[in-house]
Amino acid sequence: MMELVLGIMSLMPLIFFKVNYWMILSFLFMFVFKFMLKLGLTVSKVSLSYGFGVDLLSYFMILLSLWICCLMILASGILYEKNFYWKLFIFMIIVLVLSLVLTFSSLNFFMFYLFFEASLIPTLFLILGWGIQPERIMAGAYLLFYTLLVSLPMMLSLFYLYKVMETLEFYFLWPLKSLILYILVNFIFFVKMPMFFVHLWLPKAHVEAPVSGSMILAGVMLKLGGYGLMRVMKIFVQVNLQIGVFIMVVSLTGGMIVSFVCLRQSDMKMLIAYSSISHMGLVLGGILTLNSWGLWGSLVLMLAHGLCSSGLFCLANLMYERSHSRSIYLNKGFMNILPSLALWAFLLCSSNMAAPPSLNLMGEILLMISLLVYSKLFMLIMFILLFNSAVYSLFLYSFTQHGLVYSGMFSFSYNNVREYSLLFLHWVPLNILVFKSEYMSMWL
Repeated sequence: MMELVLGIMSLMPLIFFKVNYWMILSFLFMFVFKFMLKLGLTVSKVSLSYGFGVDLLSYFMILLSLWICCLMILASGILYEKNFYWKLFIFMIIVLVLSLVLTFSSLNFFMFYLFFEASLIPTLFLILGWGIQPERIMAGAYLLFYTLLVSLPMMLSLFYLYKVMETLEFYFLWPLKSLILYILVNFIFFVKMPMFFVHLWLPKAHVEAPVSGSMILAGVMLKLGGYGLMRVMKIFVQVNLQIGVFIMVVSLTGGMIVSFVCLRQSDMKMLIAYSSISHMGLVLGGILTLNSWGLWGSLVLMLAHGLCSSGLFCLANLMYERSHSRSIYLNKGFMNILPSLALWAFLLCSSNMAAPPSLNLMGEILLMISLLVYSKLFMLIMFILLFNSAVYSLFLYSFTQHGLVYSGMFSFSYNNVREYSLLFLHWVPLNILVFKSEYMSMWL
């Protein structure tokens, strides 16, 4: 595990020498493929070193983090072309990768909490430094204070856990019957996912962030909440039987309401951001069922959503770079001038609405089974939520690709290989991983 961490850290000095932007990206991809070969087909922890280690849950989350961070550099090639502080940008991404890898591989609850909070800082700098609109400062404040407001109660509850259990190693934690502790520890994960009612920071942060900021927020940062819940739920098994159903109702009903909000959006990034909240509401419901199908489905849908949502933000950015507007009503008729882009738009939008053979379909099937076994009353909410996800995905595709081209666009640049590679590298893992999906059901 430390081999990967030290390898990523070794890239930092390269930034300050005369090293090409693309060379650093090549090194980072090399670390990704090297880590792929470390897949240990065992339910126990592997690569144990210095209080870090990975099981299959951590492995997939680290792999997703590394992959998305590589694609962030690929998506932001325009910074290198315009020489817009690209060295500082890559430095921020390397710090972010390190904090995420250490978060997902921590075996100790306090170390997990420390790196969980540390990952917020480079994300904030990405939004403040490379965002476009002046509202990015307000978006950064929302992101920071929503998380910090609930992080202090969690830290105090960690001290209490240590006093009671005399350890904070995940392996040695045992169940406790404390409703207050349940709320204090888990609320930070509900905000991070985000659950309905505490979700307002996410659309704001997405809209003001650069494409790289949106990719990491949708691709990995939301998954920190789901991962944290999966790790700590063993402490709250008994409490969850009493209160879990209320949080599930809020998250699923909230997901349904947000899916209706998506249908009325005119801003492409806002639509994709709200669709993230809708999907993560389903994931939260699946985790709180605490059955095998729910946890498998949550892991699969988190991976699927990380790739799919990140790809859709890249797609929205490609259109924004050409039309200089995020409005769905101004970005029309792209099929007439960029037919190849229309293909990738169709493939990513169809994956977002859980068309086969994407991982989204498998995740949603597993979560449907899990939630319906838990309660038949969730059937109507889930039907509306999943139906609406198909509606707004089709709405996004048909409005941007069909129709007449906006006459105000006097000049236009065609897509290049970098942009097609970016969409390809999002879509292919999303639809290939489903053929080896048994690995995701082995971590329990």
